[in-house]
Amino acid sequence: MHYSIAQLAALAVTPLLVSAAPSIEARQAQKITVDVTKKYQTIDGFGFSAAFQRANLIVNLQEPKQTELLNLLFNTTSGAGFSIVRNGIGSSKDSSRDYMNTILPTCPSTPDGTPNYVWDGKDSGQLFLSQKAVSYGVKTFYANAWSAPGCMKTNGNDVNGGNLCGVSGTNCRSGDWKQAYANYLVKYVQLYAESGVKVTHLGFLNEPDYSTSYASMQSSGTQAADFIKVLRPTLDKNNLTDVGINCCDATGWSVASQHASQIASAGAENMLYAITSHEYTSRISGVMRTTRRVWETEYADLNGGWSTAWYQSGGAGDGFTWANTVFNGIVNSNLSAYIFWEGVQDRATNNNNNEKLILVDGQTYQVSKRLWAFAQFRVVRPGAVRVGTSGGSNLKSSAFVNTDGSIAVVMINSGTGTQTVGVSGLTVANPTVKAWYTDNTHDMTETTVTVGSDGTASASVPGRGMISFLITSPANATLV
Repeated sequence: MHYSIAQLAALAVTPLLVSAAPSIEARQAQKITVDVTKKYQTIDGFGFSAAFQRANLIVNLQEPKQTELLNLLFNTTSGAGFSIVRNGIGSSKDSSRDYMNTILPTCPSTPDGTPNYVWDGKDSGQLFLSQKAVSYGVKTFYANAWSAPGCMKTNGNDVNGGNLCGVSGTNCRSGDWKQAYANYLVKYVQLYAESGVKVTHLGFLNEPDYSTSYASMQSSGTQAADFIKVLRPTLDKNNLTDVGINCCDATGWSVASQHASQIASAGAENMLYAITSHEYTSRISGVMRTTRRVWETEYADLNGGWSTAWYQSGGAGDGFTWANTVFNGIVNSNLSAYIFWEGVQDRATNNNNNEKLILVDGQTYQVSKRLWAFAQFRVVRPGAVRVGTSGGSNLKSSAFVNTDGSIAVVMINSGTGTQTVGVSGLTVANPTVKAWYTDNTHDMTETTVTVGSDGTASASVPGRGMISFLITSPANATLV
C-alpha cells in the first residue's frame, strides 16, 4: 500500500479506542484461568512485508548493523520472532519509484506463446531477506502479486487497475490469459525454490477493489474464483500441491467478506488456503463467514509522523494501539495470521510516517514500539491452537497451546496502574514459567514469576502494559 496525500486523507486511520480505567486500580492479583477444552483457530504466525524494494534497505546495511536488524525481526529470544515474510511479485519492467521487476518483461504475442522469463536473482532485495529468514527458521513465505503483467490485462498495463483477460466480464482481443498468468506465478515459485526458499502461500491479487498509479489489478470475488479454478490445478500439475492459495487482500474487512461469499458461491472456496484482508477502508470486526483460515495481510498507520512511542494518548502509531489491534484480530475475529505492512522503510518516503516497524536511515536504524507489540506474541509459534481464557479486570487475555506442548499466555493491561496477574488452570510436570513485558520504558523485558502451591503463575504488569507468559515442562507435558 502506498498512497498520495489526498488518498491518505480519504483512508484516514482511526485508532483503536481504549476504555478509560477506573481512578483507583484493584490492588489484588488478577487471575486468568486457561481452559484448554475450548479450542479455536490454529495460528500460522505473525509477519511483515519488505515489498516496494524496501528489502534493499536491509541488503545495503553494513555489519554489524545488518545482523542487528535481522535479529530484531526474526530472533525468537531477542527480537520480534516473526514467522511470516510477505513478498511482492513484481509486474513492472523497471525498478523506478516503488515498482517491482517482473520476471516477464516482454510478453509473447498470444496467451499460448512461449514466455521468455528473466530472473535477476535479487527480486528487489526480497530474495536476500527471504534467505536470511530461512536461516532463522522461518518457514512461511507469502508471495503476493499486485498485478499480472500488463499484456495479460484489459487495460494493457500493470498499473491503473484493469482486469485479467479471460475472467468473467472481460472480452480481450488478445485472448484468455488466465493459464498464462497461472504459469507465470508458478515460475516465480519455482525460481524461489531454486534459490533455497520455499514459497508456501501464493496470492494473485492485492487490493483488487482499488485502482492505483502503481501495480494494481481489479477483481470481484467471482472473477477471482474464475482464476483460482485455473491456478489450483496448475500448481498441482507442477508438484506444488502444498502451496496454498490466498485471496484477495482487499482494502478492508467488509470487501474481504464479500470476496469470501462470492468465491464460495462460485464453488472455489475449497481451493483456497486463506481469505486475506487489509484494514484500511474497514477495520476487522466479528468472525468472517468462511470455512477457510483468515489472514490479515497488510495494515499500518499511514498518516502519523514517525513515532517510537508505546503509549502517547492512544495514537494510531503507538505500540499499545498495535497491541490492541493485533489482539482484536487474533482473539475476537479468529485470525490465523497478522502481517504488518512494511518491516523497514527510509526517512524520505511518505513524509517519514508510521507504515514501518523500523526506520532505516543510511547505516543507522531506529526501532518503533510497534515492533515490540508484535514481539509479545513471539511466544505463540506457528501451529499453536488458541484456547479459552476467563477472568480478570481491565485485562485482555489470550492463551495458546504450542505444538511442543508449551502454553503461551498473552495479556494487555488496559488500566493505568500496575497489576499483579496470575495464570491458573495449568497442570504440567515440573513447570518452568517465564514472562516478558513491554511498556513505555521496557521492550520485551523478562520479569520475575512466582508459582504458587496451586500452580498459579504470577507476575506484575505495568499500567497500559503488555505481558506474555510461556509455561513449559522438561517432558513437554500437555495440559490436563
